Amino acid sequence: MLVAGTVAAVFGFSKLHASRIADPPYDFTSSFRFGWAIAYLVLLVVGAYAVGLPDLPRTRRSGIASAIAATFGAAAAISLVQLVAGDALLPRFVVFASVLVLVPWYLICVGLSDGSRDRSLHQDRVVVVGDLAEIAALRDEMDRFAEVPAEIVAVLSPDEAKVTGLHGRPLFDLVGAEEATVVVLDRAAQVEPSIVSQAAVLHESGTRLRTLSLFYEEWLGKLPVSELERVSLMFDIGEVHRARYGRVKRLIDVTLAAIGLMVLALAVPVVALANLVANRGPLFYRQPRVGKAGVEFEILKFRTMRAPTNGPAVTEWTTEDDPRITPFGSILRRSHLDELPQVVNILRGDLAVVGPRPEQPAYVEELTEKLPFYSLRHLVRPGLTGWAQVKYGYAGDERDALEKLQYEFFYLRRQGVGLDLRIVGRTLRSVTGRQGR
Repeated sequence: MLVAGTVAAVFGFSKLHASRIADPPYDFTSSFRFGWAIAYLVLLVVGAYAVGLPDLPRTRRSGIASAIAATFGAAAAISLVQLVAGDALLPRFVVFASVLVLVPWYLICVGLSDGSRDRSLHQDRVVVVGDLAEIAALRDEMDRFAEVPAEIVAVLSPDEAKVTGLHGRPLFDLVGAEEATVVVLDRAAQVEPSIVSQAAVLHESGTRLRTLSLFYEEWLGKLPVSELERVSLMFDIGEVHRARYGRVKRLIDVTLAAIGLMVLALAVPVVALANLVANRGPLFYRQPRVGKAGVEFEILKFRTMRAPTNGPAVTEWTTEDDPRITPFGSILRRSHLDELPQVVNILRGDLAVVGPRPEQPAYVEELTEKLPFYSLRHLVRPGLTGWAQVKYGYAGDERDALEKLQYEFFYLRRQGVGLDLRIVGRTLRSVTGRQGR
């Protein structure tokens, strides 16, 4: 609904300007402004998602603030591009009329979202048949990382779920007693005939069935490592198997990086001056990373740690409160400004905006030996941000790396423009201190 209103506003005002206001009138859909209207539309939608619309605002005041931030932010971004380009890529009438209409429209979307929020909570009541230790971990992840609202209401081991007498149907009876809407079966449960027969009856009566792997993928946005062996080669990867997606993705990357380059030009003198006070040393930090097809490249960041006094930098896992981080470096990290110079890597083709984060060669060599299918992440161009970063955050050791690998496999399996834009929006939410799906 929010997206539909945004499309109607931008295209409606663009058509109105082209046919009634412009002198002489012109055909909007065949003009160069059609593409810029789409770019403005994407900025508005991503901006709205980034500030949490329509589901995150909890008060009228925060809803108004979010709607204004999203629309004015998009208008400012497109105006900055026009200023640098020195041309009216999109009429001011379209930019500002859209803002005036979309602020109240976004507030209406927030109000409707509030009304449906209670109904969506605990929408799915889940019964799981599987290893009890594994389900305990699943329950913990549901509390922390669920993409779809759900509650695990009961758990059975495969031995408890199978039929042992002539009349007992433990899984069927439990699902009825708990009014469950989803039944999840692990590998052991899927090969037990009496469990499958009960699940078939439940399926016919309207209960949804999922394997443990599918449940992880749809409700948590990850592929469990226990399933990687079976599914790792059984799906297409957008960047590898869909050439059109690869070209569109690269076009979006270059466009966003060009905009980011302008922001970088403004940020460099500010960071350089601040470094003189609280972060003395070189302005930039360069480090080798492993990119697509295992090719190494040099990643570029604003330096946030004390410069090494001699010899090459020691490659060791960095912690969030690492003592090597300088006071101003801490500000750069919290604001994510330290990542801004990577727009140069994107323009070079080393990085994409979205993809698995590139690691240092020493880590890659170590993790490839220890983690199954780790090298598969190098089939695509690494990214400035990624699904694993927005879902799991910082990785400080091998256990974290394994967790993030499972999210990266989800990204490889679902790679597409829609998911890329969602990740960009989720990243902006993180930068602005907001959370949510």
